[in-house]
Amino acid sequence: MNKFYIVSALALIALALIGCAAAGTPTPAPTATPITMPTAGPKPTIPPPGELVVMTHDSFAASEGVIKAFETTANVKLKILKSGDAGAALNKAILAKSNPLADAFFGVDNTFLSRALNADIFEAYKPASASNLPAAFALDPDFKLTPTDYGDVCLNYDRAYFQKKTLAPPQTLDDLTKPQYKSLTVVENPATSSPGLAFLLATVGQFGKDKYLDFWKALRANDVLVTEGWEDAYYAKSSWGGKGGDRPIVVSYATSPAAEVFFSDGKLKEPPTGNVLGDGACFRQVEFVGVLKGAKNPDAARKFVDFMLSAKFQEDVPAQMFVYPVMPGTKLPAFFKFAESPKKPAVVSTADINANRDAWIKAWTDAVLR
Repeated sequence: MNKFYIVSALALIALALIGCAAAGTPTPAPTATPITMPTAGPKPTIPPPGELVVMTHDSFAASEGVIKAFETTANVKLKILKSGDAGAALNKAILAKSNPLADAFFGVDNTFLSRALNADIFEAYKPASASNLPAAFALDPDFKLTPTDYGDVCLNYDRAYFQKKTLAPPQTLDDLTKPQYKSLTVVENPATSSPGLAFLLATVGQFGKDKYLDFWKALRANDVLVTEGWEDAYYAKSSWGGKGGDRPIVVSYATSPAAEVFFSDGKLKEPPTGNVLGDGACFRQVEFVGVLKGAKNPDAARKFVDFMLSAKFQEDVPAQMFVYPVMPGTKLPAFFKFAESPKKPAVVSTADINANRDAWIKAWTDAVLR
C-alpha cells in the first residue's frame, strides 16, 4: 500500500477518535451565584416589669397565686403599702395629695366615701365589668371609686366567757349599757377606724341623731374601752384573741366567727364567737378601690381596678378578707356557712353621712374621750 494512503488513513482515524472523545465529554455547568439569606432582626423583648404601688389598710389580703396572676397579666411587680386602719390610711393619702405615695388606693368604704371624693385625690375610671354591679353598691356615679366587697359591722362576743359566767350574751345595743355588761366591751375610735365609724353610724341609725350620744354616754359610764383600730381591738383586747385581752365583746364583723373556724385548721367545728344581730345593731360597710391622681403608673392602676372585679379576685375575697364579694354569682367557700347577716341593719343615708359624719365624730369624741 502506498505510504501516503496509510498516513492519511491514520490521520482520519485520529481525528475521529478526537471527535468522539469531545462528543462524550460533559460541558461544565455554569457556576451558581451564592444566595445571601436576609439577616434576622433582633428578637422582640418584653419590657421589664414596672412597679405598681397600692396603698391600703392593714387588713388587706390576697392569696399569693392571685397576686402572681395579676402581676403576670399586667407585667408589673405589685407593692402593697399597708398604712394603718382605713381611716388612718385615707388621711395619709389625702395629706400626700401633691406627691402621691401610691398609684391606687384600696379600702375606702361608704363611711369615708364623701371625705375621699371631696379631697379630689382619685381620677374617674369605670371598669367594663361595672355594668354587672348591683346598684346598691355603686355609690359613686362618676366611678372615681369602684365597689369591691361588703360586710356587716357587728358586735362579736366570746361564747365560752358567757357560758362560764352563766350570763346571757347581749342581744341589742341597749344591753351593753346594763350593769352586768360593765367593762366587757371594746370599740374602735370612729375618727381612725372604718369599723369604728360604721358602729358609730349604727348607733345613729338605731337611736337617731338626737339620742345616739345618750347611748354613748351611758356606755362610757359602763367602762367601754376604745382602741385606734380593729386589729388592736380584735386580737389584743378581746378575751379570745390570744394576746392577753379580757374583753368578751368587740366591734368586728358578722363574718368574723366564720373566720375563726377557717383559721383553726379543722380544730373547730363551731365558731368560738357569736354575733349580736338585734335590730339596728349592725351597719353594712362597702369597700372601694380607685386610681390616685398623679399616679406614676396609672395604666397598671386601672388594670388593678379591673382585676379586683374579676372572678379570680372576687372568689379570693371571702377566704382572705372575710367579707362578701360584690359581683353577683361569685362562689363562696364552704366555711362561709358560719357567716351571718343581720335581718335589719341600721340605715343611715349616704347624704346624711356626707353631711354629718365629721360633726358626729367630733360630738362622739367630746362625749366619750374627753
